[in-house]
Amino acid sequence: MSREYIIDCEEMTDRAAAHDYIAEVLDFPDYYGKNLDALFDCLTDMDECSIVFTNLDALEMLGDYSGALLAVFEEAEQVNDDLTLIYDAVAEE
Repeated sequence: MSREYIIDCEEMTDRAAAHDYIAEVLDFPDYYGKNLDALFDCLTDMDECSIVFTNLDALEMLGDYSGALLAVFEEAEQVNDDLTLIYDAVAEE
């Protein structure tokens, strides 16, 4: 059975907060390294699920890091057939 996770982008106010929040919401293991490489590794290991992003506009708080963060999620979705990303609004380019 597929699980759905909700990521509220308003909770990700800086890099550290983003990784702490993502790890909590997605129930990552304690050894999660809280960086983009570790994020990719954990996402590609996830069982069938969907991740819903809400309040995408709030990602602007992360500056350039927001693009890198979303790119990791999108790359992981390409590698892990069990992972589906859903955006509540179209992300601005």
